[in-house]
Amino acid sequence: MRDFHFPGRSTAHGLNGVAATSHPAATLAAIDILRAGGNAVDAAIAASATLCVVEPQSTGIGGDCFAVYAPGSDMAKAIAVNGSGCAPAKANVDWFLEQGMDRIGLFTAHAVTVPGAVDAWDKLLKAHGTMKFDQVLKAAIDYAEDGFVVAPRVSRDWAGQHDKLSKDANASKVYLPGGRAPARGEVHRNPWLAETFRTIAAEGRDGFYEGRVAKDIVDYLNSLGSLHTLDDFSAQQTEILDPIQTSYRDYHISTVPPNNPGITTLIMLNILEGFDLASLNPHGAQRLHLQAEATRLAYNARETWVADPRQADVPVDKLLSKEFAAELRAQINPDKASDFDYIRPPAHPDTIFLSVVDKDRNAISFINSTFFPFGSGLVSPTTGVALQNRGAGFRLEPDHPNCIAPGKRPLHTITPGMLSKDGRTVMPYGVMGGQYQPVGQSQVVTNVVDFGMDPQEALDMPRAFHFDEEYQLERGVPAETEAGLQAMGHKTIRFDTPHGGGQAIWIDWENNSLMGGSDPRKDGIALGY
Repeated sequence: MRDFHFPGRSTAHGLNGVAATSHPAATLAAIDILRAGGNAVDAAIAASATLCVVEPQSTGIGGDCFAVYAPGSDMAKAIAVNGSGCAPAKANVDWFLEQGMDRIGLFTAHAVTVPGAVDAWDKLLKAHGTMKFDQVLKAAIDYAEDGFVVAPRVSRDWAGQHDKLSKDANASKVYLPGGRAPARGEVHRNPWLAETFRTIAAEGRDGFYEGRVAKDIVDYLNSLGSLHTLDDFSAQQTEILDPIQTSYRDYHISTVPPNNPGITTLIMLNILEGFDLASLNPHGAQRLHLQAEATRLAYNARETWVADPRQADVPVDKLLSKEFAAELRAQINPDKASDFDYIRPPAHPDTIFLSVVDKDRNAISFINSTFFPFGSGLVSPTTGVALQNRGAGFRLEPDHPNCIAPGKRPLHTITPGMLSKDGRTVMPYGVMGGQYQPVGQSQVVTNVVDFGMDPQEALDMPRAFHFDEEYQLERGVPAETEAGLQAMGHKTIRFDTPHGGGQAIWIDWENNSLMGGSDPRKDGIALGY
């Protein structure tokens, strides 16, 4: 429990339901759906759609989503939802190499993969929801049409994307009204996106992947030299899979299989399980040193082997084995930074994550993103949809498992998590923030399991990310911890932007109650009723 003498957040509690998101409007949208009789799936989609409007730099229907859903918190019935989009059918690596490219530009039409979010929402809603699109999209439509008040963190991030948005006339029209990003407290409207949502509400997923909306997007991308066709959009299909999982102490952690990067979190936890973290200072140099070493080893494994398993051989069983973790752990010196090779993935800061648990204890861990802020920075002329740049995650190396290919999905960065014990969900959780996510998620799990923190305490704790051979420390990391890390051989820097954001809901089975937390690094809240 937090010290009430100091600023901080209390956990949110409820009997009938809790929702935790990165924006108050989205949390309210989810709670409204629950109180109207909807379930966790209905509420999660309503919240995600709302975030596509009110937190547009972080997410949108021009992006992808993943989820882990456990009906009644029964992990034996849990599903993993892969709502990631594919490269165009014409996207052969030889074509890109013939154009003289050695990588796919982050802010080009070639970086736009087919958006997967709407199809994933449709599949989830039809299979596990109780409402229809017109009900769960109502809040998003109202905010887009009537306007929403721009929140502080949203304003800060939005303003930082001025130069990027100004390079695309459509993006400028929609997201830079009056030639600038809206300031905190100002009202922003997106009537073009409102109309797109209305089309989806009336026509379902085909309202996005066929007809007016898809044609507008494809025609615009083609005008910029892309390889997309309408057939690429109509062919988009979400995969419903069994989650992958590993054990950590007395718990299990479940996530979405590759091309999702959640396997990185599981590798990290397998490595860390071999150390007695509970005996360490949770804010101390020793704990953060072990976290950094596990990060580098797990990320190297991901960048080497993880790709779309439909078109590459991904050794999931090997990567998740305790034997593989032991091999990696043996490379760690507990007292000194090791000289590991490091494979540098592209960095990006923005995503949204949310979690919802309802009165029947249906639990969902849900994440939606356009990759970089406002994705590619490209917006089609009449839809108000910012298009993701996930295709920049592909390699242009023909022998690499993550090399671009027709209909292939790129290696992702966003991932949901679900903590369970004895076959029942105890915490749907996630930490957003680009490449940081596996680190943040493993830190939250170890905060809860090893250090006994509640969800809010676990999210509040200062963060650090070893990336590109620098240890990026938030301002809250104690000075003596930084000095200890430097003495171990780590190059540290104080990072201006906080690492990610997150949400979590704890299911207290003994009291049959719920306890939620929401990250103070974002504008969001957790609410229960």
